[in-house]
Amino acid sequence: MHDLFIKNMKKASSVIKTEGIFVLKNLLIALILGVIGVVGVSLWLRSYTEHGIEVDVPNLVGLHINEAAVLADSVGCEILVIDSTYSKKVPLGTIVEQTPIAFSHAKHGRVIYVTVNAQSARAVPLPDLHDTSFRQAEATLHTVGLRVANYIYEPSEFKDIILDVRLDGQSIEPGQRVTEGAAVTLVIGKGKGTEKVIVPNLCGKNLIEARSLLLGSYLTLGSYQYDVPPTEETESLYVVYEQLPLAGSSILEGSLVNIRLTTDLEKAVNLNVITHEDEEEDFF
Repeated sequence: MHDLFIKNMKKASSVIKTEGIFVLKNLLIALILGVIGVVGVSLWLRSYTEHGIEVDVPNLVGLHINEAAVLADSVGCEILVIDSTYSKKVPLGTIVEQTPIAFSHAKHGRVIYVTVNAQSARAVPLPDLHDTSFRQAEATLHTVGLRVANYIYEPSEFKDIILDVRLDGQSIEPGQRVTEGAAVTLVIGKGKGTEKVIVPNLCGKNLIEARSLLLGSYLTLGSYQYDVPPTEETESLYVVYEQLPLAGSSILEGSLVNIRLTTDLEKAVNLNVITHEDEEEDFF
């Protein structure tokens, strides 16, 4: 019995020793694999992020966007446009700001954020300046980025009000888009003249044509009314079918001429003649 006990104890000790070696061996293998994994991931991350590799950020300000892209790529960076502006002081399409700033240090592959001057000048709608004072007109034009190049004084019913706005000698209407920074000419009323002029026939003319024709005769467009209220889509279709004073009348320079407009071509062809005082009063 004693011998059997000793034999079993030796056998158990041998099993325990064998199992211990197996566990220790597995732990050692796991440890080695873990170290290899950590070192591998570290090396991969180091390579992926290019840790420690820095470049000098080039100066892109003043370069055209296409030139800047080539220069940034040559040092291992790329550019991203995040904003645009418009200025006549620098060439169109050139970079005016960058982040990071020039000559600073950045990682290889860094994105450089840039602000670019617009590729083309913006167009702005002309404000409605008719019948406003020239001082107010100047201020309004300034707020939308337009300038006043010249003033022309012509006879009108009232002094110091805007009769017309012109660009390159041509009348421009409210809402018409004009290149930002453009210089316009303001036509300003100087009161009635002392000479008499003949009232032109406005029958069949649209509002823009009627105003231009009157200005050419040193007269001023007064009130204008529509026989049926227009919409934005139909307003350009209206033409004059009544006017006061009548075509052919002789009146002082700068006097007002009032008109009525319609889309009914039959009305426009058969221009109504206003002769009675009560009808004249109803016109206004």
